Amino acid sequence: MMKHVAADETVPQDRAVPFRKILIANRGEIVCRIVRTLRELGIASVAIHHRVEDGAKHVRMADEAIEILGDTPVAAHLDGKQIIAAALSAGADAIHPGYGFLSENADFAQAVADAGLTFIGPDAQTIRLMGDKISARNFADAQGVPVAPSVMPTGDIDAFAAAASKIGFPLLIKAAAGGGGKGMSIVRSPSELSEAARIAASEARRYFGDGRVYAELYVERPRHIEVQVLGDGNGNAIHLFERECSVQRRFQKIVEEAPAANLPAALREQICSAAVQLAAAANYRNAGTVEFILGADGRFFFLEMNTRLQVEHPVTEMITDLDLVRTQIEIAAGHGLPLAQNEIAGHGHAIECRICAEDPERDFIPETGTIHYLGVPEAPFIRFENALDAGQKISADFDPMLAKLVVYGATRDEAIDRSIAALGELAVLGVRTNTDYLAKVLGHPAFRAGHLHTGFVNEHRTDLAAAEPDTATLDTVLIAAALGFREFRDLAFGVPEPHATIGHWRN
Repeated sequence: MMKHVAADETVPQDRAVPFRKILIANRGEIVCRIVRTLRELGIASVAIHHRVEDGAKHVRMADEAIEILGDTPVAAHLDGKQIIAAALSAGADAIHPGYGFLSENADFAQAVADAGLTFIGPDAQTIRLMGDKISARNFADAQGVPVAPSVMPTGDIDAFAAAASKIGFPLLIKAAAGGGGKGMSIVRSPSELSEAARIAASEARRYFGDGRVYAELYVERPRHIEVQVLGDGNGNAIHLFERECSVQRRFQKIVEEAPAANLPAALREQICSAAVQLAAAANYRNAGTVEFILGADGRFFFLEMNTRLQVEHPVTEMITDLDLVRTQIEIAAGHGLPLAQNEIAGHGHAIECRICAEDPERDFIPETGTIHYLGVPEAPFIRFENALDAGQKISADFDPMLAKLVVYGATRDEAIDRSIAALGELAVLGVRTNTDYLAKVLGHPAFRAGHLHTGFVNEHRTDLAAAEPDTATLDTVLIAAALGFREFRDLAFGVPEPHATIGHWRN
C-alpha cells in the first residue's frame, strides 16, 4: 500500500517536483483541498476569484489571490486568457484546473502549454479525444471496449431521429461535449424523440457552446461504475479500483462509494482492466476516470471518460491511502506512475455524500440564503471537504453543491452507520440542504443491501419523502441551534456588569 510523504517528512529526491507556485483555476472546496496538498509539498498557491467571492474561504486559504473580471462569476471563471494572464503575473509555474469550468477544455490546456506553463492534467490532444463523448466512444469501440449501440448526430434532427428509432427504445439522448446531466434525457417512444433531441441540443449549446447530441441504447436500471486511472503519457496506466456512483438525481451523483457493493471479483477485474486498456491506448497522462454502465445481466458498456480529477476522488484516497492531487502534480512534473499495479491495495470502505443547497421535496430545486450557523462533525474517519463560513451567502451564481461529507469504515456497514451519524451531526442553518434526505438514502434497506441503480431515487421516492416534524422536535432543533450561537449564550447565560464584579455572592 502506498503512503505518500507527510508534511513533516522529507520528499524523496526522485519524486521532488520543480514547481514553486501553482495557480488553481477554480473556486470553493476543490481549491481548499488542492491548497492543503500544495502546502505539504512546499508549493505556493494562487487562487482566483470574482468580486462576489471577495473574502471567500478558498481565497483566504491560498497564499495569493487574484481577482478576475466578468459579467457573471461563471463567465469570469471560464475566461481562460484572463486566468493564464493571472498565472503569469503571479509568477506561477503551473495551473491546476480542479474539476468543472475549464478542466476539460482542450483549448485552455493548449493555451496553458503555449504560455510556457504546465497544465496539471492530460495534454490537449488527449482531452479532445477522450473529453468529447462521441470521439471517446468511437475510440473505445476501436480498442475492443464494450460500447452501447448508438446513433451519431447528422445535423438533420429528423434523420437523426429516424436512425435512432432503429436501435429500439428506450434511448438516452446525450450532449457530445456535456456532463453533469446537462443536455440529457430518456426517450421511451418515437413520438418523443425529435422534440427531446431538439431540447437536448438547445441545452447543450447553452451550457457547453456545442449543440451536438447523440443517442444510445438506454440500459434499464443500470449501475454507474467508474474506475480511477493514472497514466504516464507513454502508454502505461494503472487503476485505483472502482467507485459506485449509481445514486443520482437528475443524472447527477449525490452519493458515491468505494469499492462498489456486491460486485463479483471477476467482473470488477474485467471493468478495471477495460479502463486501464483504454487509458493506455490513449497514451493518457495524469489522473482520469473511465465510466461504465453495468446492466443487471452483468454486461457493461463504456459511458465516457472524465479527463480530470473527480468530485468523488476522496473515497478512492481513503481506501488506498493515496493523495491523488499529489500524484497529479508528480506526474505533471514528469515522474511517471507512483507504483506498479500489483503494489496498489485497497482496504475498508468509504462513502461520500454531496451536501447541496436544494429542496428534495420540490424536485431538488436549488436553494439560496445565508449560512447563519455551521456545525461540522469531527472524527479521524471523517473528511468534510468544504469552503463554507458562517455568514456566507449562498446564491444561484454557482452549482448548488456546498460541501462533501466523506466517511471511512472498516466495512461497508460501518461506513454507512458512521455516515448517517455524521449527517445527523452536520448543521447548516440558514439555507435548506439535502442532509436529512441523504441520511434517509443511506438508511434505506435497499441501499444497505447494495441494490443500487441510477433510478434508485425515483424508485424509492415515497420512502425517501420527508415526514413533517412534530412540535417537540422543532423546539429541540431550534433550542440546539440557538445554543450554537455565542451571542445567544452570552445574552442568556452571561452575567452582566456590574454584577460580574461582585463574584459568587448574590443578594
